[in-house]
Amino acid sequence: MGLQTGTRIDRYVDREVIQRILKFLDVAVLFCASIVISLLSTVNLAATSPQVIGFLAAELALICVFGMRALGLYDIKAMTQAAWTALRAAACCFILGGALFALTHVFLLEMDYGWLYLWMAVLPVYFGLTRGLVSLWASPRATTGRFRQRIAIVGGGKAAEEALNLLETSRGLDIEIVGLFDDREDARSPQSIRKYHKIGKIEELAHYSRSQRVDLIVVAIPLSAETRLLTILRRLWELPVDIRISGHTSNLKLNARAYTFLGKLPLLSVFDRPLKGWSLFQKETLDRLLALIAIVLLSPVMLGIALAIKSESKGPVIFRQKRYGFNNELIEVFKFRSMYTDRCDAAAAKLVTRDDPRVTRVGRFIRKTSVDELPQLFNVLKGQLSLVGPRPHATQAKAAEALYEKVVDGYFARHKVKPGITGWAQINGWRGETDTRDKLEQRVKHDLEYIDRWSLGFDIYIIAKTPFALLKSENAY
Repeated sequence: MGLQTGTRIDRYVDREVIQRILKFLDVAVLFCASIVISLLSTVNLAATSPQVIGFLAAELALICVFGMRALGLYDIKAMTQAAWTALRAAACCFILGGALFALTHVFLLEMDYGWLYLWMAVLPVYFGLTRGLVSLWASPRATTGRFRQRIAIVGGGKAAEEALNLLETSRGLDIEIVGLFDDREDARSPQSIRKYHKIGKIEELAHYSRSQRVDLIVVAIPLSAETRLLTILRRLWELPVDIRISGHTSNLKLNARAYTFLGKLPLLSVFDRPLKGWSLFQKETLDRLLALIAIVLLSPVMLGIALAIKSESKGPVIFRQKRYGFNNELIEVFKFRSMYTDRCDAAAAKLVTRDDPRVTRVGRFIRKTSVDELPQLFNVLKGQLSLVGPRPHATQAKAAEALYEKVVDGYFARHKVKPGITGWAQINGWRGETDTRDKLEQRVKHDLEYIDRWSLGFDIYIIAKTPFALLKSENAY
């Protein structure tokens, strides 16, 4: 059975991120609006403590957000219905604001009734504007299913059928079952279960998840099939996808806290995608902000390097090379050209060595100091690279006369996150050529350690240490 792949599905958009941003914006704007309106409407402002006004404004803003959340006004469906959502949000905040105004006026501060009129005027303007903009952004993404989690089921037969039944009968799930993957071709694993078809074997799931979007893999086989389960997990652990084992077939009566639930389906966590949701948003925001600042500050340096390259040898200043990015996707990485134009090796089939005749004099300097990597700041702005992460390797790079993935078991697990300009391996001395098995193993070891330890603080630490690591240039050619 051939593996079929259609048009590539765009990346999943985690609703948690937009919901957090929208709630933060609502709290900030409602707090500020309440402060200004209260200052305009308090009868005896001189005798009123600023702390009291601030407390009441914060209280009102938080109560309004909790109220809107309880009404489901931060759900994806609400985000796509601009007018109706704005009307309900304004009504909710007006009622809650009116109740707090009445209590404050009677028991705490004498306030002018103009407070209510100003509050009533601000709400429809703010919610009409923000919900309209959010709808313009969210509606096309909702239509194309980017808020919908795409799930692949590994396994077949009764266990898979029961898992599918639990998912189908769960209310409120916004998911899409992409299909089944199983190695078995006998009666235990039919070609389809109801409307869901077998797409391929388990070994083909890795390729499928890289050509299509898969957000969650559910392994629906009994826990008693230990050998088969371990074999499956060894094949899948390199993928940047959440992997869960369906717990509905287990005879073990585990504590309910041992499971996470997808609707009615109990799941045991095995592997998590390292960066997703709010963590991914924080990292990408920091990346782009710092990259933009670095480009502005280092633009004179980059201009000087470009002029030096052009003065020594003919050809383009920028060298473009295909490398492996997140989830093994091919990306085009920018570098300052360090070789003679007619000797450039776009596939990196031959690693650069000490006194390599292909490298120009300017090239030796910029490679030794790693300033040849500065154009990759533009890759960061494009979202192809991070500032910190495993270094992207060229497609034909070799160690011990073999492609990297053939040398180190689990090599592709380093592609669970975006590659970076610098990384944990580089500041620990593992930069430069990786021509031996030991060098490559050490780099992959540090890359996987970085993925396991990731935090925003860890990224900042690595960025701060990078200039000092560049002073140790014994492996940089």
